[in-house]
Amino acid sequence: MIFMKKFIVLLVALSVNFGYSQNDLNSYKYIIVPKKFDAFKKVNQFKTSTLVKHLFTQEGFNAVYDDALPAELERNRCLGLLVFINEESNMFTTKTTLVLKDCSSREVFATKQGVSKKKDFESAYKEALTEAFGTIKALNYRYSPSHTAEVSKPVAVVQSEVKKLPKNKVEAVVVQQEATPEKQSYKSKEPVPSTKIKAGIENPGGGNDWGILYAQEIANGYQLVDSSPKIRLKIYRTSIPDVYTVTYEKDANGIVFKKNGTWYLEYRSNGQIKTEALNIKF
Repeated sequence: MIFMKKFIVLLVALSVNFGYSQNDLNSYKYIIVPKKFDAFKKVNQFKTSTLVKHLFTQEGFNAVYDDALPAELERNRCLGLLVFINEESNMFTTKTTLVLKDCSSREVFATKQGVSKKKDFESAYKEALTEAFGTIKALNYRYSPSHTAEVSKPVAVVQSEVKKLPKNKVEAVVVQQEATPEKQSYKSKEPVPSTKIKAGIENPGGGNDWGILYAQEIANGYQLVDSSPKIRLKIYRTSIPDVYTVTYEKDANGIVFKKNGTWYLEYRSNGQIKTEALNIKF
């Protein structure tokens, strides 16, 4: 009787965890497959990259190689999950696990360990990776946008929503709230009178300076608001500390990074790379 109770509790726990894992994967549109996994010395060694891409594609995932990202994924890296192979092989046995991480290097999903005792490396990795992928196959993936859809929302749409707010109601824009079962917080980010920083070149925001930008947390990054208040930039976390991908007007692509204590925006304009200093208050 005690054994049966423990078994039922374990079964329920696994079912709940399985449901959460499925929902986590369903909210991502792309799977990014490295041409060279960190676990190996050569590109597509033992045909691991082509195999992993094939396995995901076969199950309905939009799998792409890391050097051939579609335009929307280039603009918003958070639409996809990056695949990693964890290897714990020894002389006699090939052991692999597939791990999926988001744009902030957070582990979203890990498979069971696949095992093979075949002597031929290519055959061994094929068997082990296919067995490991069975965990993902069982999820019956179907893309269903949730938080990623909000992340990819165009800046122009957000700005039009800002214009609808009552005048002189700054707090309506700059108060950050979260109220979910997992996370609850309340933080005021009310702007103060701005101090201008000359950028030296024309910037994509439409003027010759940015002023002070106030960081308001959004999914996987921040939106940077001036003292108007107006959303000037949206930046998204990468796997590198203090380096963000950025979207702004005209769909220009660039990065925001910190160097020697100062934040910079770097983007391509008319075939040239331009860099501007930013004064960001987090």
